[in-house]
Amino acid sequence: MKVILENETHEHEQHRVASVHAPHEESKTEHGHEEGHEHGVELSEVLRVVFVALAAAAVWLHVWEPFHKVSVIGLAATLIGGYPIFKEAFENIVERRMTMELSMTIALVSALAIGEFFTALVITAFVLAAEILEGLTVGRGRRAIQDMLDFLPQTASVLRDGQTIEVPTQTILPGEIIVIRPGSRIPVDGQVVSGHSFVEQAAITGEPMPSEKTVGSEVYAGTINQAGSLQVRAERLGKETTFGKIIEAVEKAEHSRAPIQKTADRLAGYLVYFALGAAVLTFLITHNIRSTISVIIVAGACGIAAGTPLAILGAIGRAARQGSIIKGGMFLEALGRLDTVFLDKTGTITFGEPTVAQVRPEPGISEHVLVQAAASAEHGSEHPLGRAIVRYAEEAEIPIYEPGDFRYEVGRGIVARVQGERIAVGNRAHLLSLGVEVPAQISAFAGTLALVASGDRYCGAISVEDQVRPGAAIAVKALEEMKTRVILLTGDTQSAAEAVADQMGIIHFHADLLPEQKAVEVAAHTKKGRMVAMLDGDGINDAPALIEATVGVAMGSGTDVARESADVVLIGNDLEKFVETVRIARRCRAIIFQNFYGTLIVDTIGIGLAAAGLLNPLFAAFIHVASELTFILNSTRLLPSRKPEAASGPMTASAVTPYCR
Repeated sequence: MKVILENETHEHEQHRVASVHAPHEESKTEHGHEEGHEHGVELSEVLRVVFVALAAAAVWLHVWEPFHKVSVIGLAATLIGGYPIFKEAFENIVERRMTMELSMTIALVSALAIGEFFTALVITAFVLAAEILEGLTVGRGRRAIQDMLDFLPQTASVLRDGQTIEVPTQTILPGEIIVIRPGSRIPVDGQVVSGHSFVEQAAITGEPMPSEKTVGSEVYAGTINQAGSLQVRAERLGKETTFGKIIEAVEKAEHSRAPIQKTADRLAGYLVYFALGAAVLTFLITHNIRSTISVIIVAGACGIAAGTPLAILGAIGRAARQGSIIKGGMFLEALGRLDTVFLDKTGTITFGEPTVAQVRPEPGISEHVLVQAAASAEHGSEHPLGRAIVRYAEEAEIPIYEPGDFRYEVGRGIVARVQGERIAVGNRAHLLSLGVEVPAQISAFAGTLALVASGDRYCGAISVEDQVRPGAAIAVKALEEMKTRVILLTGDTQSAAEAVADQMGIIHFHADLLPEQKAVEVAAHTKKGRMVAMLDGDGINDAPALIEATVGVAMGSGTDVARESADVVLIGNDLEKFVETVRIARRCRAIIFQNFYGTLIVDTIGIGLAAAGLLNPLFAAFIHVASELTFILNSTRLLPSRKPEAASGPMTASAVTPYCR
């Protein structure tokens, strides 16, 4: 069965991505030639169905039959009305592809050959009508991308030379101040520099409640300012915004074929061969041409071939609307089979904004000196632990010196020269590698330990704690209930890791790990054939572990390196979004297999009944069309609902190129 969708060229796809930051009129123009096709039905298709139906009525009433055994109206109408089917079948023969169009053509020609003109016309009308319905169904996905493009404003108010002027959004420059009035959409990603308001950002983050925005808050393009006025400094424009990245990522994803789509194509082909083989066997045994034709007609595989990519695209779009960008169908499929999840601690199950909990200097060293040394050395660090120590020193009004020769060793710590003295801050392995003697037993601390050394002398330890995110424990429990093993990987000490694991309800954890050791641990599980996801919240040093996982997941506040390395990006740091993404992936997989097994059952029973002479060609055609539409409609359950006030999910259906075309 042909689904009415056309593949778009690479240039056209690039234009659509570029249209994220093009004027709104251009977006409409670019999509305008498809408007009737996307939002309705082509008139020629409807007229073709009406023509065939009228011809069938004429044949039934025996209108104008100049020849005794040949219906001129029936023959001509079948050939004219069924032209799209015959054309597709011929192309499939040239390409050496076995499709439903080819088997339908064989059935129609056979029906005409034995004088079943009314049967041929009714079958043709069924097939053509089904094509229209399938096209309308799958077209819902394509309309979703237009809905998202409509969210970007055409113009924006910009402060230039002390005046507020209205300019096209594509002319905004990074660093410019954008004035966002109440009720208007935000055109850029940026930071609030003035004002107070609430912003509805469900289109980007999936959050149902408006988010309060004050000075320093981050805002996203495509979201709606609800209350007060805001002034926003533009940081990311056009396709570089979070909104643009969503569209770009999902449009790339729809052109990648998941392994299960290839399985669907093969199964569809096997079903056609099976139907033709069963038809030959039926004719050899029964010599009943009507039963033979019924066998060919009743088998349908488009429910698999068209429904599978539709379900995948629907799932990707629904996940994006929940704030989860899946970069390809293969990663969605892997999430649907997930059995192991590795969690990094900082930024994933904690806020990633640690604070100093305790300072414990060695005898003969004051807390002031210990904190001053550590804060001075960490002054150039971007690591959350280093920033926490610097912030603590600033709050305590402890003088901080500018470090020299600053060096950061991933997963270990830092070395810097402060007033001519080498200061090291990091874990035990880091200090030992520098020749510092660290006590075998260090008093138990809550949180993560930062050990400090001056020269070759161990000076003491600073405990840094990070608050566990509310809802993280619920997310872990939900994953466990889905029979998914959760493992905590952290560079923290054994005692700190154990405390967090107990709080989260995590049974399995590994502490004192360097980044390369995390990657090795993840790789060990993937080599065993497990479906593994690695979640990273801060993106400081876990990119290797993300790459080793079957699915690498980066949280929205992580670094650019982590987001580029990841296969799934969660907008924001809500672990429950990942749980919802896994649920969507599993639901997608369940729907696809419902279609698989449903098609096999219907085709097997239908072929058996047709071979036994219990199905005539008309009833066989009805079963064929009804079953295919049922399975395709089953796939549409994943499509995001279309709401004018929220995102419909950044997805299209342009990549649905089913086996049955």
